[in-house]
Amino acid sequence: MSGVQMITVADDDGDQRLDRWLRRMFPHVSQGRIEKMCRKGELRVDGGRVKGATRLMPGQQVRIPPLPDSDNRPAPAPTRVSEADAKMIRSCVIYRDDQVMALNKPPGLAVQGGSGQTRHVDGLAEALMFDLDEKPRLVHRIDKDTSGVLLLARTRSVAADLTASFRHRETRKIYWAVVGGVPHPKAGTIKTGLVKAAGHGAKGEGEKMVNVHPRDIDDTPGAKRAVSEYMVIEAAAKRAAWMALTPITGRTHQLRAHMAELGHPIIGDGKYGGSAQENLGDGWGAQLGGDISKKLHLHARSLTIEHPVSKAKLHITAPLPDHMQHTWDTFQWDTREVPEDPFDDEAWEQW
Repeated sequence: MSGVQMITVADDDGDQRLDRWLRRMFPHVSQGRIEKMCRKGELRVDGGRVKGATRLMPGQQVRIPPLPDSDNRPAPAPTRVSEADAKMIRSCVIYRDDQVMALNKPPGLAVQGGSGQTRHVDGLAEALMFDLDEKPRLVHRIDKDTSGVLLLARTRSVAADLTASFRHRETRKIYWAVVGGVPHPKAGTIKTGLVKAAGHGAKGEGEKMVNVHPRDIDDTPGAKRAVSEYMVIEAAAKRAAWMALTPITGRTHQLRAHMAELGHPIIGDGKYGGSAQENLGDGWGAQLGGDISKKLHLHARSLTIEHPVSKAKLHITAPLPDHMQHTWDTFQWDTREVPEDPFDDEAWEQW
């Protein structure tokens, strides 16, 4: 059993969640143990009580209570990125300057480790240093099975600026998706609460969000308000629709849970639309059958943000992954026929 430890947050570790920082320092500490230490007041920052989600600042003092030897092992030595993985992750780069970098993240590649994930963007970032001495940092997340634009900061100071932009919703994110059936009306706003379903694994395995009626949010422990806008771009009869989606808030699985709540789950979304339920034209069911891929049809198409240094508008667009492009080809949908922001009325008029 180790004694009490006082650790100063390093400059490079600022603006990071306490629980993630601690698990990087002590990888064998479970999330449950961290939450328990926070509840009991044993884990403190600058002498004050904290939560696992508390964000750390450089120079703060973290008090870590005695840990069992199994939780006090040093972090494992970083593993070398294989040449194949380095080539793969570099091929995903769709934008790069001295401050920021953007990837077109492929579906199936996790952004961070956890729940058994050993191959992820954060772990491969060492191969994305190029001409700098530090690896790029994550500033936001997208789901493992979602493809598309993922922004990274190339320096610590830029990471803080970009993280603040995402936290304060100073970004514009547009997703493309295919859903079962055709929503009516063809454009609208979805407002619900989202709360984590009971029964998910101890480390978040099988995590699923449940929609809560707006009137019940304040009375539902853990529920957070979630707002999404949607628009039907094109339909394949009544069988499926090409959707533009934009999350106004940024909750876990927000777009997936919202489209399922609307009665039109995203194709390939077994978690929210039934893994084997085939869509028969009435809107419900996450599979279309035939040669349409069973993979999730959700793609972070574009991201617009103020550049942290030049302050110019930075707009990044990511091409569709192969399985979604095949679906577009099958339905003869043309990506060139849609403006960059389908929610902008003036953009449609000028198109």
